[in-house]
Amino acid sequence: MAKQNISLSVIKRLPKYYRYLESINEKGIIRVSSKELSEITGLTASQIRQDLNHFGCFGQQGYGYNVSELIDELSKIIGVDKKYSMVLIGFGNIGHALYKYRSFRDLGYEFKAVFDKNPELVEDTTSDEVEIYNVDKLEDYLKDNQVDIGIIATPKEAAQDITDILCEGGVKGIWNFSPVDLKVTNNVVIESVHLDESLFTLTYFMNSPEDFIF
Repeated sequence: MAKQNISLSVIKRLPKYYRYLESINEKGIIRVSSKELSEITGLTASQIRQDLNHFGCFGQQGYGYNVSELIDELSKIIGVDKKYSMVLIGFGNIGHALYKYRSFRDLGYEFKAVFDKNPELVEDTTSDEVEIYNVDKLEDYLKDNQVDIGIIATPKEAAQDITDILCEGGVKGIWNFSPVDLKVTNNVVIESVHLDESLFTLTYFMNSPEDFIF
């Protein structure tokens, strides 16, 4: 089936499907219907079928979806069937929390190095398995090592300069936690996580609950 132009809203729902299917699979459930997925995810059965049909005909009428097969297909679509090497720039509170999140490693996202400008952190040299470098060494590191993803957790003043180095250094994607919109080059893709915007969205719905879709 030829790949269509997929809306961002559909793409952002795929990880949700993957997460729920993993949970179902852990319980030993072999097959699941779109109606059952609807009850679990809160989305309509029609929406789920439409979303999945963008990528292929995975289900069978009267049978539903084979859970393990659908997980395999979604893992290929999302890209979690591969391994990714990552560097983290900024080892403050957010950076440290990201580094300590073990599920990334379980899913095949491996930290190769950490960079920070704090000399006390650099002098500590290691954090568990990886070395902490001075951020001035990022450019040279990228020349000598293949890196797929750069994670930015720096103050906003430094974020664009770091982005430029990452784009020139051959990374394929940037995960940005700095509170600023960044410009990328060389076909690098970027996903920004602005915590304040997420919090503002929460408080909007708290004050306008009629707009919230449960």
